[in-house]
Amino acid sequence: MSAPHVHDDADLALLGQSVAELLVARGMSMVTAESCTGGWIAKVLTDIAGSSTWFECGVVAYSYEAKEALLGVQPQTLERTGAVSQETVVEMVSGALARYGASVAVAVTGIAGPGGATPGKPVGTVWIGWKRRGGYAKAELFHFPGDREAVRRSTVAAALDGLRRILTS
Repeated sequence: MSAPHVHDDADLALLGQSVAELLVARGMSMVTAESCTGGWIAKVLTDIAGSSTWFECGVVAYSYEAKEALLGVQPQTLERTGAVSQETVVEMVSGALARYGASVAVAVTGIAGPGGATPGKPVGTVWIGWKRRGGYAKAELFHFPGDREAVRRSTVAAALDGLRRILTS
């Protein structure tokens, strides 16, 4: 899945509004689990009036300890694959859904930069996971170009676009 091109905050707001309308139409609720975006996905969604009827909570978990305590990520997963991995994002999205009682969840973990890159995981490497209650977690790897702001903005857009897609499938 490729992220939509995002020019400004208005574009993110439109994506968020689309997700909100789908959640309301389906009588669903959601939760976010964010690492590299610092709560930006939750902010876009909660900027929408009436979001308290479908937005359960947002978890911002940067440290290993927070991912373990708040989202149920296994220490062995973090030790073996690191925070920026398919395994970690799947455990993040699954844990968020299980712990916070929503219908759907999105999780993001990545390297927004400028530091933090490791061999095989350059700046712009981002894993996004989505999961509906009773379904399987879907995870996708992205490589976003640009500076910290651009990587984070692209991550928010891709996360919201993925939510929109799973809510319409």
